[in-house]
Amino acid sequence: MSEQMIGVVGAGTMGQGIAQVVAASGFATRLYDVADEQLTRAQANIEKGLGKLVSKEKMSADDKDAAMARLSTTTALEALADCAIIIEAAPEQPALKEKLFRDLSNLSSQAILASNTSSLSLTRLAAVCERPERVVGMHFFNPVPVLKLVEVIRAEQTSDATVEQIQNLAKALGKTAVPVGDSPGFAVNRLLVPMINEAAFLVQEGAATPEAVDEAMKLGAAHPMGPLALADLIGLDVCLAIMEVLQNGFGDPKYRPCPLLKRMVDAGYLGRKSGRGFHIYN
Repeated sequence: MSEQMIGVVGAGTMGQGIAQVVAASGFATRLYDVADEQLTRAQANIEKGLGKLVSKEKMSADDKDAAMARLSTTTALEALADCAIIIEAAPEQPALKEKLFRDLSNLSSQAILASNTSSLSLTRLAAVCERPERVVGMHFFNPVPVLKLVEVIRAEQTSDATVEQIQNLAKALGKTAVPVGDSPGFAVNRLLVPMINEAAFLVQEGAATPEAVDEAMKLGAAHPMGPLALADLIGLDVCLAIMEVLQNGFGDPKYRPCPLLKRMVDAGYLGRKSGRGFHIYN
């Protein structure tokens, strides 16, 4: 498997993390994005991430250099035509992802197309492809180099062979694959993001400050990070988008996004990436 070329679509936070892990695991890795400057930032961040592993003696300097040598970047989607597996990590916009999958399907009829979507329907993505049986969900978690879980989501059309290959890839990347059905939010986000949403309601109602909510959950539920600090790390816009997918997918009022969460996203208070969310960051 290590002789295969793995493509990664999208050089944002998740795409960078996925590309780092793939390259560090011995695979030739081609990272695609529409913007040269984003690819330049991604390469710098990946090198920095690998450097941290070297400083912690979890990787040798030679292995770091070899990983960087296996990584290439491109702004031409056609450059992914020779990839055996392509992992899509574009923004959570249904129309954008559907176009990408349609275009990627036209590039290669043999490649497995895996989406890192955190909540969107894999069945719907597969439906726009020439070979829907080769479409699957491969949901990593942030930070990708640290967290071991990969949710493997089977669309209605996904073949057993495709699921097996993605499970094998996850194992080769040092991850644990957990099979999940194609249901809105899958498993982790269906449980996690409504908890974050409820924490936002506590703040909105004046029942507790963000600091109090986070401290209570760390001390009382043994969570390593409070739900609102975690929301800031994920991105409040991402959390809101997932709640909207859950609300639309199930039609259940229990998934109603908190109005405070909506207002914060409207204000540009997106969490760590904007410097302000439920907490303030320098």
